[in-house]
Amino acid sequence: MSNTAHIGQRIRELRKIRQMTVRQLATSIHISPKTLEKYESGDRNPPPGIIAQLARSLHVGPDRLTGQPYLNGAETIEQVQAVIPELRRILLTYDNPDDLLTAPRPLPVVAAEVDHISRMRQDGRYVPMGPLLPGVLSELTHIALSTRDPREQAQAYWWLARGYRATNSLAHKLGYHDLSLTAIERFRWAASHTEDPMLKVTGAYLRAGAMVRMGAYGSARRVLEALDGEIERMAPEGCLPPAYLAVQGAVLLKLAVLEARDGHPERAQQRLAEGRACAELLRQDTTHYEMSFGPTNVRIHEVAALIDLGDTEQALARLREWGAEQDNDEWELPSGIAAERASHHHIDVAAARLAEGDRAGAHRDLVRARELAPNHVRFHPTVRQTAAALVRLDRGQSDTIAGFARWTGV
Repeated sequence: MSNTAHIGQRIRELRKIRQMTVRQLATSIHISPKTLEKYESGDRNPPPGIIAQLARSLHVGPDRLTGQPYLNGAETIEQVQAVIPELRRILLTYDNPDDLLTAPRPLPVVAAEVDHISRMRQDGRYVPMGPLLPGVLSELTHIALSTRDPREQAQAYWWLARGYRATNSLAHKLGYHDLSLTAIERFRWAASHTEDPMLKVTGAYLRAGAMVRMGAYGSARRVLEALDGEIERMAPEGCLPPAYLAVQGAVLLKLAVLEARDGHPERAQQRLAEGRACAELLRQDTTHYEMSFGPTNVRIHEVAALIDLGDTEQALARLREWGAEQDNDEWELPSGIAAERASHHHIDVAAARLAEGDRAGAHRDLVRARELAPNHVRFHPTVRQTAAALVRLDRGQSDTIAGFARWTGV
């Protein structure tokens, strides 16, 4: 199956391989045959929740439908995939690493590099980040396994966990989902050797996020609800410190996305309201434990939940409503938001505009997303789907739209 095929073609081909009719596949995921026909023809792009359901019914992973990893087109120029084999080797030998040619640098020096990598991850700068990962992971592994100082060992594992988190993000964004899952398990292993209970919560949160992407909503819901309760029990006299409050808010927003993708709008709204209450206590946008959370991210998730529920009209109306508060036509994100988070918002909004027939607006949001985090945009499946649809619908054959699509590798 060609990577250049659009997602609808892949759905149709796999449906025929499974000897299913349009009606049978549509019924299995509770959508109309007409909607499925639009997905297969490329007239409409399925949202992430539908992709996960389709993949499950067709007995494949979501990456089989999205065509990941993307190895064709412009990506080969950047050679970002060249780091993947080495990362596989390092994650495989995590507790019995290969010898280093030179002694590892002091822990504070390696930790500073991991901190830099973490900022690059939050800004979606995967291409320059990737080559840095194998070296720091190897050094931190050797420090953690060899030091006899319990305090330094716990710190080494703490920084190693952050390195594994960056590896998870890189693998996930490039479409190497098996490697992403391995990196999450390595994160959890490293976190278990630290004295930071919230780092262990973060590991479970990352695992639940992978479950949501795979459409395992029941399992993810149980994990996230348990984490919400666990964080509450950590509160001294019912008062959570800001970092814990931010992680709890991120858990609640993940639950909101889950409920939206699972087709439960009332539950999604309830979780959003709970997340909003956490954000009101924080009063600012934060990145505790590398999770973007605060009033802005609650609004971003509110729009995303509406889009996942298929209510793109209401999602765009919400942007206009919030824009009026700023004396703007539409809501503008405040400065200082992590570039990847802001970029993801514009990707979602572009898909919503396309669904509402605003092709020019969809293109503008894709361009804005690229300005914020080009590496993130180039490897994002929704960007490819939206760009490919814009090209198919562009009767004027605009060089600008076609050029953007070529840049993504379509």
